[in-house]
Amino acid sequence: MTQSTADIEQDVLGFLEQHTRKSWTTDTDLFATGGMSSMFALQLVIFLEKRFGVAIDGEDLHLDNFRTVNAMAGLVHRLRGGSAGE
Repeated sequence: MTQSTADIEQDVLGFLEQHTRKSWTTDTDLFATGGMSSMFALQLVIFLEKRFGVAIDGEDLHLDNFRTVNAMAGLVHRLRGGSAGE
């Protein structure tokens, strides 16, 4: 079963909130607001790979792919071969 963008966003928001003890929106810039350190970014990459069955490497490790929850959901969809709106 393919997850919708909203489902992916909710999973990522849950992970973020659990690990930062803060609430986030899907369009909050995690780097600009101090929500993301380099170590936490690595944990997030591992979470995305395991939770959604994708491999993130090379140019996919670009900062903009992890700046917001929206961007991460789009990355997951792209790596799964789908479109971000599904």
